Amino acid sequence: MKLKIPFYYHIILFLGLFVTFYLWDIGVNNREMSFVFSTMYFSFNVTFVLSVFIVYTLNFYTFYDLFFNKKKIVFYILSIPVSLLIFAGVRYFLQEVVVFEITGIHNYAERTREVTYYIRDNFFFGLPAIILSVLSYLFWQFQDTYKQNQQLILENKKAELQMLKSQVSPHFLFNTLNSFYSQLILKDDKMASDILVLSDLLRYVITETDKEEVFLSKEIQFVENYIHLQKKRFEDQLYLDFEIEGNYSNEKIIPSALIHFIENVFKHGKLNNPSEKAIISIKIKDDFLELSTFNYNVEGENYSSTGIGFDNLTKRLEYAYQNHFLLEKTTENNTFKTYLKIPLNK
Repeated sequence: MKLKIPFYYHIILFLGLFVTFYLWDIGVNNREMSFVFSTMYFSFNVTFVLSVFIVYTLNFYTFYDLFFNKKKIVFYILSIPVSLLIFAGVRYFLQEVVVFEITGIHNYAERTREVTYYIRDNFFFGLPAIILSVLSYLFWQFQDTYKQNQQLILENKKAELQMLKSQVSPHFLFNTLNSFYSQLILKDDKMASDILVLSDLLRYVITETDKEEVFLSKEIQFVENYIHLQKKRFEDQLYLDFEIEGNYSNEKIIPSALIHFIENVFKHGKLNNPSEKAIISIKIKDDFLELSTFNYNVEGENYSSTGIGFDNLTKRLEYAYQNHFLLEKTTENNTFKTYLKIPLNK
C-alpha cells in the first residue's frame, strides 16, 4: 500500500539533520564560528545536504513504490547504483557548477573531478541518502501498519460489543422462525418456504459475519435469499435483472462484501418502472469477482455519498485486499452505478 506521508515531514527531518551537523561541528569538532558560517563552507554543506535530500526523496517516492513495496527486491537492489549515480550527478552540478560560479572555488581538486574518480568517490557519500530513505520508509510503514491494526482492533471491539448487546434477540428470533416453519410446512408450503429463506438469512448473519473470510457460495446464497424476499415484498412490481456468471466452489471473500451494494439498490433505487430496470450482475472469472449494480434514482435521493456503511466497507476492503481491489461509484443524471472487483482466496 502506498504510504501517504506529508512532504513537509521530510523537510523537517533534513533541517534537523542539518542543524545537528552544524552543532556537532561547533561543539565536538571545535571549528571556529567564522569558518563554519563562511560562504564557502556553508555553500558546500547546503549543496551536499540538498543532493542527499533529492536522492532520498527520489528513492522514497519512486524506487520504493515501484520495486520494494511490490516485493521486487532484486529490482530495488539494482536501482541503488542508479540512485548513487544520480547523487553524483546532482552533487557535481550543485557544487562544481553552481557554487563555483558564485564563489570561484571547486570542492574537488582538478584531478579528483575526473569522471570515474568523482563517481566512485560519491558512491560512498551518496549512501546516507539510500540508508536514510530505507529507515524512513520502514519507520512510516511500521507506523501505518500499527495505526491500521489499532483501528481494526477498535472496530472489532465495537462489533463485539454490538453483538453482545443483540445476542439474545437474534437467537430468539431464529428459533421462533424455525418453530413457525415446523408449524406451517404441512399447511402452507409457500409461506413455510419463505420463512425458511428468512431463517437462512438470519443464520448467515449470526454465524458467518464475524469471521475474517466466508465461502463465496454462502455469500451468494445470502444475496439470492435477500433478493428472493425483496421480490415477495414488491409482489409483481419489481423490475430487476439479476444474473450470476461463472463457476465457484471453494473460493472465499470477506463476509457481507456484496450485500451492501444490493441493499443500496433496494433502498434508494427506482424499481417499479418496467422501462427503468435495475441491474445486479455478479461475475466470477480468473480468480476475481466482479459485482456491478445499476439503478435509476428515486426522486429526492442524494447519491453524493453512500454513507457510513460505504466508508466502513472501503476500510475493510483496504485492510483485506490492500491495493488489489477496485471500487467505483458513479452518479450520472438520474442513475447510480457501482463496480467492485476483488480477488478470490482459496
